[in-house]
Amino acid sequence: MKLITAVIRPEKLPNVKEALFKIGVTGITLSRVSGHGGEREVLEHYRGTQVRLEFHEKVKLEIAVSEAFLERTVKAISSAARSGEVGDGKIFVQSLEQVIRIRTGENDADALTPVGTPKEGY
Repeated sequence: MKLITAVIRPEKLPNVKEALFKIGVTGITLSRVSGHGGEREVLEHYRGTQVRLEFHEKVKLEIAVSEAFLERTVKAISSAARSGEVGDGKIFVQSLEQVIRIRTGENDADALTPVGTPKEGY
């Protein structure tokens, strides 16, 4: 089991969400974040004062998947989030030791299976 954390441009979120739903990944946690990577600072004017924007608004997705879904999930995020410009984001993959669905007590891959769907492929 893996935890995929992706930091993407906010305007790419609809594309990424659609790509994930197409491959059957529906369990997504989303956070609005700001950060600094390879983008350059932006100078803007606010009320007559020059303001330096060092951090850029991003969206962070966290998705727990079984090994069977890892490669296709990473590919879906990569292709849907890519613009080819600096600042497209990053994808991090970490191992998960254990997953428990609180409602039912199911463990690991069973806890990752969407409710009401067959468990084949997990």
